[in-house]
Amino acid sequence: MSAKLGGAAYLKCENMQRAGSYKVRGAYVRISRLSEEERRRGVVAASAGNHAQGVALAAGLCHTKATVFMPIGAPLPKVAATKGYGASIELVGTTVDEALVAAQEFADRTGAVFIHPFDHPDVIAGQGTVALEILEQLPEVGTIITGIGGGGLISGMAVAAKAIRPEIHIVGVQAVGAAAVPPSLRAGAPVRISSISTIADGIAVGRPGDITFAHISKLVDQVVTVTDEEISRALLMLLERGKLVVEPAGSVGVAALLAGAAQVNQPVVAVLSGGNIDPMLLMRVIQHGLSAAGRYLKLTVRCADRPGQLAALLSLIGDQRANVDDVIHQRNDPRLRLGEVEVVLSVETRGAEHSDRLISALRAAGYAVITDHD
Repeated sequence: MSAKLGGAAYLKCENMQRAGSYKVRGAYVRISRLSEEERRRGVVAASAGNHAQGVALAAGLCHTKATVFMPIGAPLPKVAATKGYGASIELVGTTVDEALVAAQEFADRTGAVFIHPFDHPDVIAGQGTVALEILEQLPEVGTIITGIGGGGLISGMAVAAKAIRPEIHIVGVQAVGAAAVPPSLRAGAPVRISSISTIADGIAVGRPGDITFAHISKLVDQVVTVTDEEISRALLMLLERGKLVVEPAGSVGVAALLAGAAQVNQPVVAVLSGGNIDPMLLMRVIQHGLSAAGRYLKLTVRCADRPGQLAALLSLIGDQRANVDDVIHQRNDPRLRLGEVEVVLSVETRGAEHSDRLISALRAAGYAVITDHD
């Protein structure tokens, strides 16, 4: 990454934080500042993952009871981890918004203190400690880049960093399919987007908070977006080259740097905000990242249905030094002509150039080839 940027680049590894993300910082500051009477009533939160685990851990450290509302479809490892930190779990609805409504109703009914995931001064202050640590370890930092969901992390870091060194460049990154901040900045007020679609579930927030938006609009120098393909490539690079398990939302800063989407002053620090990724999602994202990097190719090949044709096709792929993962041989599709067969192949290659050579060789041999990018 340093070579690509032409200058020094560093990673702030909040994926290795207790509870797997930076969220415990804000949750701890918020809960630790409650009165004794408030702590006796307990705390309540709603989250699909990182905030849930942060609140559960922080509540335990502060000796108060935590109840966390999570969507019914929340990843099982995150549910188990939240329960393991001592919280009581309530599975409600299918979205975080529905869980938030249930959590607020619980707070109104029981007197438990609602711990907002981002839009509270104490939560924002806690997240700002990330920037304080960066400045302690790298006082000459020129740019800090991190993802934006509701805005708690970047707000806290911007306030802390610019109070110490106003010239520090702060860059926020959102997924293209969940980018509520750019239209909010254009409107001059928080705007809710109509739909969300991204693999980066940790920053899939439809509207920035009121308090966080005020900080973002005043202190954040640039907000950029990245695609799911760029996020997948970054996650794969961090796993393969950095030996770091990072969730999609945690890798968006690196994605923006690798894609050249952000203007940065060196040295730059990318915050890896979390590493709580479901193993099944990790498998899919790795495959997606390999495909985006041109190292995993899905081909549909149509050829004559005669003895030896499949063997010849596989032999040609082998001659091109590609590795076949999976083969599906179809004769009965009504779209096929009489005497024609369709072969669907999953193939490992060494990169985009190798994939292009393989496709060219197949077409030169007379095969009709359709790729997953066609």
